[in-house]
Amino acid sequence: MPPSPTNIADEAIIAFENLADKASGILNPSLRLGVTGLSRAGKTVFISALIHNLINDGRLPLFEAKRAGRIKAVRLEEQPDDAVPRFQYEDHIRALIGKRLWPDSTKAISELRLTIEFESASAWSRMFSAGKLSIDIVDYPGEWLMDLPLLEQDYRTFSENAVKLASTGSRRPLGANWTALAAGIDPDAPADEMKARDLAVAFTAYLKACKDDKHSFSALAPGRFLMPGDLDGSPALTFAPLLQFADGRPAKGSFHAMMERRYEAYKTHVVKPFFREHFARLDRQIVLVDTLQAINRGPEALADLESALGDVLSSFRPGTNSFLSSFFTRKIDRVLVAATKADHLHHESHDRLEAITRRLVDRAIANIGRSGAGIEVLALASVRATREASVTRDGEKLPVIVGTPIENEEIGGEIFDGERKTAIFPGDLPENPDIFFDKRASEDLPSINAVRFRPPELEDTGGGIKLSLPHIRLDRALQFLIGDRLA
Repeated sequence: MPPSPTNIADEAIIAFENLADKASGILNPSLRLGVTGLSRAGKTVFISALIHNLINDGRLPLFEAKRAGRIKAVRLEEQPDDAVPRFQYEDHIRALIGKRLWPDSTKAISELRLTIEFESASAWSRMFSAGKLSIDIVDYPGEWLMDLPLLEQDYRTFSENAVKLASTGSRRPLGANWTALAAGIDPDAPADEMKARDLAVAFTAYLKACKDDKHSFSALAPGRFLMPGDLDGSPALTFAPLLQFADGRPAKGSFHAMMERRYEAYKTHVVKPFFREHFARLDRQIVLVDTLQAINRGPEALADLESALGDVLSSFRPGTNSFLSSFFTRKIDRVLVAATKADHLHHESHDRLEAITRRLVDRAIANIGRSGAGIEVLALASVRATREASVTRDGEKLPVIVGTPIENEEIGGEIFDGERKTAIFPGDLPENPDIFFDKRASEDLPSINAVRFRPPELEDTGGGIKLSLPHIRLDRALQFLIGDRLA
C-alpha cells in the first residue's frame, strides 16, 4: 500500500487544497504534472526541452494536437504558487543553446505554468470547453521520493532496513565507518549531541559514497541528507540508524530516544509537508530513469535501481478521478517511466533499452494497472546530443553515433577537449532483458560505451531564433502525458 498521511487532519488539509485547486480550475482548467527521477536522469533537461519545443513550434509529429494543427498558442504564465520557487527555464535554455552546457541538476522543488490554447477535435467539446489548458510543471528531486516509504516505517524498522542494505555487496565497505561508530553506541546511554552529530555525518558520507558515479546506487534514504538545504545542521537531520536498540520503549533522555524523536521529526517536518503540499496534488507523473548508467555499473547497481524504483512507484496514489471524487482526493491517473539518454545508443537498441526499463518496473506496472491508472514505459532523449552514422571496419559496416564529447571525457585513452566531434560504436544491448537480472550471467553481460556528450550545436534560422531542440520520442511522452486533455 502506498504511504499516506497518518491522521485525519492531514487528509482534511489535502482535501481542502484539492478543493481549492478544483474550484480555480473550473474557469481555468489545469493539470499538475510531476517530473522526477533519480540522480543524473535529466529532469531539468526534460522540462526545458518540453517547454522550448512547445513554445518554438518544435517538430513533434506524434503529438496529435500539434500534428493536427489544433494548437493555437503556447505561452508561459505567472506561477500560481507564490511559495514555490520558479523553474528557471530561461537560464537553463541559455545554458543548453547558448553555451552548449547541460544545466545544473535539480536541488529543490520548483514549478512553472505553461498554458496551451487549442481547438478541440470534437465539435461538441468546442461548444463547452474553454479551449485552454494550463499545465503546472512541478520539478522535484527524486531523492525526496525515496523518503515517502518512511511514512510507514518506525525508527526501528528504518534502522533495520538501512543496516541490512549496508551489509550487502559493494555497500559494505562504503558504510564501514558509520557501522563501526554505530556498533559502539549504547542505546540506553544518555543522549550525547556530539555522538549524534558524528554518527549523522558518517551516515551521510556513506549515502554520498553510494550515490557517487563509481557505484551509482539509487536506494538512498533519507533523501534530504544528500540535499539538506536550509535544514543543514538541524536536529531533524542529525540522526542515523542504530545497530542495537533498547528493550521495549527507550528511556526518556537516552540516546535511542533522541534518535527516534529526531527521525519522527524528520517525517513530520520534512516528509509529510512534501507529500501533503506537493505530491498529493499531482494529476500526472513522469519518472525519468538513467538505466544505462546502472547497466554500466553492473548487476548490483541495476538491482539497487530496481528496488529504488519499486519503492518510488509504490509511493504514488494511482487511480482514476471521477468528477465528484476529484474535488476531495486526487489520484495520479497516468504515470510515464522514461529511460533517458537514448541518443547514447544506436536506434536498433532503443527498444531493448525500453524492455530493460520495463523489466525494472514490472511489479509497479501491475500494481498501477490494477488501480485503473495508465502506465507507459519508453526510451527517450529529451535533447538529442548525437546523430547516427556508419563506419566500415575490416569490411564490416558498424552503426555508430557522432557527437562532441564533454571536455576531459576519455575514450580509449584519448582525452577530448570539448570541441572536437568523434564517432563511437556504443555497443548493442541484448534482445532478452532478463540476462541483466540473472546472477549466473553477471560475468557475461555486454557493456555500453557510455560517453557524455555536449548538447548539440544549433544554427540560427536567420532571424536570430534558434531551431527547436532535437529529441527522441519527446512527442510520444507529451502525447501520453497530456494528449487526452487536448482532444
